[in-house]
Amino acid sequence: MTESTASRLPQELPQLDWITDPKRVARLSQDFAWFSPVLKRALEGKQGDIAVRPRTEQEVVEVVAACARAGLPITVRGSGTGNYGQSTPLHGGVLLDMSAYDGFGWVAGDVGRAQAGIRLADFDQHAREYGRELRWVPSTYRSATLGGLFGGGFGGAGSINYGPLAAPGNVLGARVISVEPEPQLVELRGPEAMALHHVYGTNGIVLELEVALAPAVEWSECIVVFDEFDQALGFAHTFGQAPGLVKKELCFLGAPVPDHLAALAEFLPRGCHAVLTLVAPHAEDGMRQMAGARGGRVTYRRSAEEVREAPKTLLEFTWNHTTLHAMKVDRGLTYIQSGFDPARCVQQAKALEAELAGEVMMHLEFLRTKEGVFNCSGLQLIRYTSDERLNEIMQIHRDHGVQINNPHTYIVEEGKQNHQLDPAVLRAKQRFDPQGLLNPGKLRGWPDMAVA
Repeated sequence: MTESTASRLPQELPQLDWITDPKRVARLSQDFAWFSPVLKRALEGKQGDIAVRPRTEQEVVEVVAACARAGLPITVRGSGTGNYGQSTPLHGGVLLDMSAYDGFGWVAGDVGRAQAGIRLADFDQHAREYGRELRWVPSTYRSATLGGLFGGGFGGAGSINYGPLAAPGNVLGARVISVEPEPQLVELRGPEAMALHHVYGTNGIVLELEVALAPAVEWSECIVVFDEFDQALGFAHTFGQAPGLVKKELCFLGAPVPDHLAALAEFLPRGCHAVLTLVAPHAEDGMRQMAGARGGRVTYRRSAEEVREAPKTLLEFTWNHTTLHAMKVDRGLTYIQSGFDPARCVQQAKALEAELAGEVMMHLEFLRTKEGVFNCSGLQLIRYTSDERLNEIMQIHRDHGVQINNPHTYIVEEGKQNHQLDPAVLRAKQRFDPQGLLNPGKLRGWPDMAVA
């Protein structure tokens, strides 16, 4: 039913940029959910019926109104760099590709605003013209969009200073459109806007975002390698907490993870443990001294000027880009996402390494929680054997007091929300999507719409 109804939309709105070729629609219906063998199976064959790339707010209004009148599902997507099937429709319908709605708005002091489809690298470049930069940059920053990061992302480089997006004061406002025959345009501020964060576009369509910025820094890139797991982990933890040594990114890779980063092989001796970091130039000497005291040695260093000229940055080997590079070498790998206990994260990491080494490879990203506490988040690589063993590994982490944010499900409550959906999410859903047309099937707390 949805396919025949959707096929009439280009005739109804011929001025819009419609995509009807089944192969292109299928590609736009995917993200990096294939990182998970569980999601790969669950989402196989799922795709939209048609896609559209609005270029103006008015075009978004026209598409949304037409879908609401026809009862057509809408799945919002940016560049498709997510990992949980956020942009894969379960019930067909229209793919609302926001990547052409990408205008830069303004920077005023430490605040910036842009349309949801702007690429993060472009927003960051604009901000630097004003002496500012984005507070957090995911490893996918070249292609990921601002709205995509807000709807399905967490944070990235910079979260060690400012926490994730969810930390109060990072996202200041959002312009949102409701899915109704006569759509409403609403400005949300502070906590109201955050009710739409990381829920896969299930409870509102974000048109613009206003975010806090940071003073721009000319970051240097460094790789520090160690022979011993404990020395490398101890350095990362100590350096991460050092308040006077300014850094933007701090990634710990336990052996044999570095062996999977083929493009950096000349800087990563086989079997080493590595720490990848972006550090302020004035803090680099202190970082080197701290590393040397634990037996670490810097094998790679690039200045900010050299980074700008390079085809890839060190950031593109951290966060879930580590997973991507590793899976290029070994397609038998998958991963989990975990949150450690700030009071004993080092002890937890050592205990899990002792219990699971060989099957689980330690990858930690050091950051501040949304409450401001120094901690680490895991993106551990796992040698996949079965769904049952994968679940056992996640339970072993829980048994050690490590929280699991399950990346092997497309249900919001089973992933980041830990089965406890914030009532504000459902209130926003009722307000901005009363017909339940947005990405149906991803929000367990909302009854699925009836679609054929």
